[in-house]
Amino acid sequence: MRRPSLPLLLLALGLAAAAKSPYQQVLQHSRLRGRQHGPNVCAVQKLIGTNRKYFTNCKQWYQRKICGKATVISYECCPGYEKVPGEKGCPAALPLSNIYETLGVVGSATTQLYSDRSNLRPEIEGPGTFTIFAPSNEAWASLSAETLDSLVSNVNIELLNALRYHMVNKRVLTDDLKHGTTLNSMYQNLPIQIHHYPNGIVTVNCARLLKADHHATNGVVHVIDKVISTTTNSIQHIIETEESLETLRAAVAASDLNSLLESEGQYTLLAPTNEAFEKIPREMLNRILGDPEALRDLLNHHILKSAMCAEAIIAGLTMETLEGTTLDVGCSGEELTLNGKPIIANKDILATNGVVHFVNELLIPDSAKTLFELAQESEVSESMNLFRQAGLSSHLTGSERVTLLAPVNEVFKDKRPTVDSNMKNLLLNHIVKDQLSSKYLYHGQKLQTLGDKELRVFVYRNNLCIENACIAAHDKRGRFGTLFSVDKMLTPPTGSVMDVLKADHRFSTLVAAIQSAGLMENLNRPGTFTVFAPTNEAFQAMPQGELNKLMGNAKELASILKFHMADEILVSGAVSALVRLKSMQGDKLEVSMKNHVIHVNKEPVAESDIMATNGVIHAVSSVLQPQASRPQERGDEPADPALEIFKQASALSKVSQRNPRLAPVYSRLLAKMKENSGGF
Repeated sequence: MRRPSLPLLLLALGLAAAAKSPYQQVLQHSRLRGRQHGPNVCAVQKLIGTNRKYFTNCKQWYQRKICGKATVISYECCPGYEKVPGEKGCPAALPLSNIYETLGVVGSATTQLYSDRSNLRPEIEGPGTFTIFAPSNEAWASLSAETLDSLVSNVNIELLNALRYHMVNKRVLTDDLKHGTTLNSMYQNLPIQIHHYPNGIVTVNCARLLKADHHATNGVVHVIDKVISTTTNSIQHIIETEESLETLRAAVAASDLNSLLESEGQYTLLAPTNEAFEKIPREMLNRILGDPEALRDLLNHHILKSAMCAEAIIAGLTMETLEGTTLDVGCSGEELTLNGKPIIANKDILATNGVVHFVNELLIPDSAKTLFELAQESEVSESMNLFRQAGLSSHLTGSERVTLLAPVNEVFKDKRPTVDSNMKNLLLNHIVKDQLSSKYLYHGQKLQTLGDKELRVFVYRNNLCIENACIAAHDKRGRFGTLFSVDKMLTPPTGSVMDVLKADHRFSTLVAAIQSAGLMENLNRPGTFTVFAPTNEAFQAMPQGELNKLMGNAKELASILKFHMADEILVSGAVSALVRLKSMQGDKLEVSMKNHVIHVNKEPVAESDIMATNGVIHAVSSVLQPQASRPQERGDEPADPALEIFKQASALSKVSQRNPRLAPVYSRLLAKMKENSGGF
C-alpha cells in the first residue's frame, strides 16, 4: 500500500483545518491567546459590569470591545478541562460521566436540580445517546416568577416537557450545528432552530451557546444563556395576533406578502409598530400606502434574507433585505441598532420561519421616496429651495420619470441666486427627462431636459460629468425620480465656440485673430473642442512689436492659436492630477489643478467651463507660447534621431549648409519640419 506523499498529507491537513466550524475557529483563537498561561487555557472577553463572556476572535482581541462596550480579558479552562492544584493551566480533562453528573460540573446545577425534580434524572443517567442544551443557572434565575412558578408547580408535566424540549435524541456537536437547520426535540418532535454565524456565535432558538461540546458517557452537554420555549407560529401569525402591529398587518395584506411570511424559510422581520407608522407625515404615509409598488418596497426593506438573532450581533454588520438594499445592523451595549439608531423595541420573537424584532421607527427605502424626500437626506437642501421657489415642485413630487441634477449646498455658500424667469429656465435644464442611473451613462451620450436643452455626458478617468457639472455623490434612485448631486450649477451650451466668443466682449481681439488666421469655419463646425481663450488683456500684455508681428503673419498666428486648442472636451472636473492634452498645433498642453483653480502650462485659468455646443472654453489671461525646442512627442510615428539632433541644436552653420555631404540631409530635415507644422 502506497503512503500519501508529504505535500498531499499537508494539503489534507490544511483542508481539514479550513473545514472547522466558525465556533471552533474562534475557540482555537482563544486557545492561542491563552496558551502562555498553560495548557488548555482559553482567553475570554468579559463585558465590564456584566457576567457576559465571549471567546475572542482576532478583531475583538485587538479592539477589546463587544457591542461598542469595553471588555476585560480573563483566562479560563477551555471547555472539557479543569485545573490541577499546583500545576499551570488546565492540564486535566474533566471526568467523563453521564449527562446528569456533567450538568453539575459545567455550570448548570439548576438544570440538574430540575431534572431530578421532574424525574428526568433516570433517563439522563441511563443508557442512550442524548444532547441537552442546558440553560445556565443565570438563565433559570432570569425567568419571571410567574413563568418559573408555572413550571415547578407541575414538575411531572410542564417542567418535564420543558426540559425534554431542550433535548435531542442523538449526539450533536458544534460542528454538526449547521446554520439555518432544525433539530427535532424530544418533546413531541417539535423543532429547535439552529443558527451558526460566521463570527462563531451559535444560537439555539436565539439562545447563545456559552459552553459547548462537554462530552458525557451518554451524550453531550451544551450550556446556553436562556431557557428556550416551543415555537409553533409563523411570522405571519405573529403579525396577525399582535395588537401593536395592526397597521403592519393591513400593509402586509395590501401588498400580498402574507404567503411569503407564512411560508418555510429563515427570515428576519423588522416589524414596524403602530407607533412607528404614526411618526411618518400623514401625506407621505398615505402616498406610500396607496402605491402598491412603493408599499411592497417599504415592507421588503424590513425583511432580511436570513434569520438574525440578537445574541449573534456583537459588532456592526451589513445585512441584505428582500428589496435588494442593505441595512447596517449593530449593537450598543444591550441595545440593537439599525443604521446606527437604537430603534428596536422588542427583540428575538421566534417564529417557525425566522425571527421578529419590533422596531419603533419606519425604515423607508429610497425606492419609496419622492425626489424631495430623497433630498432631505442629502446635501442639496439649498437647491431644493430654489426648485420650490421657482414653482417646479410638481416635477419632483409626482409620478413623472425624471432625473434631477441638484447642486450641493457648497455651491451656494457665497451667494444664493435670485429666482427669476431666467433662473427658472436654468433650473428646468437641471431636470432631465427619464429616470437614469449614473452607472449606465456613457461618454458622448445626449440627455434631454425639461427646458428643451440637450446635455452631453463626459466620462473621465476620475469623474463623470454632465456638461460642466460633475456628479459629487452616489445617485439616489427614488420611486419615480433619481437624484444626482452635482458640484456646480449647470451651464447648458448656447451656441458654437465662435458664437460664444463673439458674444463675449472679453474675446474681441481673439475673434479678430481667429478670422485673420482662417480658423473661424473650423470652430463653427460640429466637434469636441477645448479652447484656452486669451482675453483682450492677454493680447495687450504682449510687447507691441511682438503682437504686431504675430498679427501680421497669418501662418504663425494660426500656429499660436492652434496651440490654444485641443480636439477633445476637457472640463475642469476632469482635472485632478496632471493632464497632458495634445494641442492642434502638435505640442502638449499641461493642464493641472492647484488650490481649486485650473492651470494650463502653469498659467491660471481666469474662468473655466464656458460651455459651447461643440466644445468648452476656458478664459486665460496670457497668450500661451509653445516651446521653441522640444522633444518629439507625437505618438503616431517613431522619432527620427537625426531630426531630434537637428531640432535641439542651437544653430546650423552656413558652412554646414554649403557642405555637399550635409546639404541633402539639411534639406530633408527642413522639409520634414515643415510637414510636422502643417495644417489644422
